Amino acid sequence: MTRLTALRQLPQSKLFRPGDVFVLFGELFGRGYANGLINEARQAGMEIIGMTVGRRDENNRLRPLNAEELAAAEANLGGKIINVPLMAGFDQDAPEGEPTPTDLLAALSLKTWQDDKLDWAHIEKCRQIGVARFQAGVAEAMAQLDQLIADGRNAFFAHTMAGGIPKAKVFLAIANRVYKGQGERFVSSQTLLDSDLGKLILQNFDEVTANTFQHLIDGSAALRRRLEAAGGQVRYTAYGYHGTEILIDGEYQWQTYTNYTQGYAKMRLENVARAAWEQGVKATVFNCPEIRTNSSDIFVGVELPLLALLRALKRENGGAWAESQLRSCAALLQDGHSLDEVLAKIDALNDSAVMRGFRDFNAWPMPNSPELADTMIGASDAIVAMHQDRKALITDHLSALVIEASGALMFGEAAAPAGPVLWLSHDIIARQLNAAHG
Repeated sequence: MTRLTALRQLPQSKLFRPGDVFVLFGELFGRGYANGLINEARQAGMEIIGMTVGRRDENNRLRPLNAEELAAAEANLGGKIINVPLMAGFDQDAPEGEPTPTDLLAALSLKTWQDDKLDWAHIEKCRQIGVARFQAGVAEAMAQLDQLIADGRNAFFAHTMAGGIPKAKVFLAIANRVYKGQGERFVSSQTLLDSDLGKLILQNFDEVTANTFQHLIDGSAALRRRLEAAGGQVRYTAYGYHGTEILIDGEYQWQTYTNYTQGYAKMRLENVARAAWEQGVKATVFNCPEIRTNSSDIFVGVELPLLALLRALKRENGGAWAESQLRSCAALLQDGHSLDEVLAKIDALNDSAVMRGFRDFNAWPMPNSPELADTMIGASDAIVAMHQDRKALITDHLSALVIEASGALMFGEAAAPAGPVLWLSHDIIARQLNAAHG
């Protein structure tokens, strides 16, 4: 059983200063949690260094960024990028001349995927090749990084790698039914995980989301020892998800999006941090609240808990700034609809027997159900329909606030972290925002 350990106090310690180095272990793409942490590092005057996943050439071979791609990536990051391809996962790896796991999935169809079998001996060979490739890339990247960080500096490694869905047409169709399907189009997440397709995806999730954190910690060991021997300190953070405490019936209660298929890999990520912590390495997974990102938009309904943050902003010493956020959100709704109406829908959702049945922390991540899909997707669709513009949602505004607050909390807490796994719930998110803007 995992125990929920939430961050309850705003971080007070300060460690990082101008001249220290912030390392983004993962490429920066679009909107997402990493932006908040990078902003904090930039405000602290740290040197920012990033990595890249690389790109695929016409023969599907992994390559570094070309000059144009590198310039664009460095401009986006606002720092130097070590141009060593660090593509995680093994879905596109294979012995020379043999099919990749993604190639194997091309033979699956919507009619047969539940019963189709994969060659696991071959997949294991592909996995070992992918792991060896990634570890070699980490070794090369860390050797270059070692030349860029002087003795006495502090270093902050921010792990941002997650995901691992193979680019297979059949899975995209299945995913739409698992995460968006209702009625006859509904597919059980457990049916997916029980299939060979699902088992392959879970393996790849582990490699991308969790095992890369271990490779980072191991691969940077020599650099860490050198910096610490000279008086510097090294920190590691990673982004987790394991449900969030939000205001339900006037109390902060744990709830979650179901089915979060990557949940198994996120728990593995937590265990990597716990093992490192026991060895004296300050590695912390921060389980962050649900937000809307480019990658999370496939999960219809994942954004709904965000709306409860409106109440948390008022509750946690909210003043004029908190009230201004409520007004900004209300202005996004059509005439005839109000925030009270939106929150009443969230209350009805959380009070439903269906949703209460999924608030079982020890059973996480639970499989979905047809009733859950109808309840959650129905609520999401209804709330979106209240907006003036489907591309300007209250949950977009609130996502940006959560990204800001999470970045500040993670950056501050990493100076003197309380433990290897910490939850950032709506209470501390709201408190951080009110303190920053009040």
